[in-house]
Amino acid sequence: MIVKSKLTDLIKPLLKLIPKGFKRSIKRALSKVQLLLSDPYVDIVGMRFNFLKKVILKVRYASARRGLPLTLNERKIRNLHNSVKGNRIWIIGNGPSLKETNLKPLKNEITIGTNSIFLNYDNMGFEVTHYVVEDYLVAEDRAEEIANLQGSTKWFGNYLKYAIPHTSNTLWSNVSVDYRTFQGWPKFGRDAGRLMFCGGTVTYLCIQLAYYLGASEVILVGVDHSYVVPDDEPLEGNTLTSTRDDVNHFHSDYFGKGKRWHLPRVDRMELSYVQAEKVFKDDGRKILNATKGGMLEVFERADYDSLTKNL
Repeated sequence: MIVKSKLTDLIKPLLKLIPKGFKRSIKRALSKVQLLLSDPYVDIVGMRFNFLKKVILKVRYASARRGLPLTLNERKIRNLHNSVKGNRIWIIGNGPSLKETNLKPLKNEITIGTNSIFLNYDNMGFEVTHYVVEDYLVAEDRAEEIANLQGSTKWFGNYLKYAIPHTSNTLWSNVSVDYRTFQGWPKFGRDAGRLMFCGGTVTYLCIQLAYYLGASEVILVGVDHSYVVPDDEPLEGNTLTSTRDDVNHFHSDYFGKGKRWHLPRVDRMELSYVQAEKVFKDDGRKILNATKGGMLEVFERADYDSLTKNL
């Protein structure tokens, strides 16, 4: 990593002058600094590391958390804190089970959708309240469609600014994108206005957002948590380029021919869901899974049709 090499080069000569006992403490501190400052996605998408920009962003969001938003973006984000306190929020996934799920009853509910959920808008009969993208491949391949979404509040990490045009309904969030293994991964951002953490699935960002908005109950639907990866799909690193219709989502063109997608790491997603369940439970809140079928068993199951019967 860029940060590690720079910091190491600077500190190596000094380490020779320091007793061994202190060296271990310095190395631990150096590791923490590296963890705070480095961002693997910067390297992945080929953007230059800009230390000054990162510092400015940290100051902006930290200031907003203390009640002093410095920009219109942070003011809008802070105004949404606990804006739905005590209410429930539906997080709509993109699994194939949505083909068997009537989402029309959720029209007047508070909803969060992600990625290419807009391919389902005609069937749903409404646009989601909040819209989230985490994956830079989705941001790049669907940039024009995402820019044209007008009926939702759109939430993106600052690292996606290079790909997604800014619109009046866009909010730029401070998102830590770090998939390295360390104790306690992934962290959970209780204050989305300050910092959120990626966890291998965009649903994890959505749960943190729902927490920030004040939801006492989050209900998942269409989160199937199961993927088929063809052995003969072109693979470069952890990026697949699809050569066929998508069978892992509600629409064949979701990651259809020519679309790029990352190898799904269900094990990593599980860690994120376990963390989210713990945070919500500790705070007296609840996450329910109302997906029809699927493989996600971390959260208490609920029957979607019963929940929406009187909506």
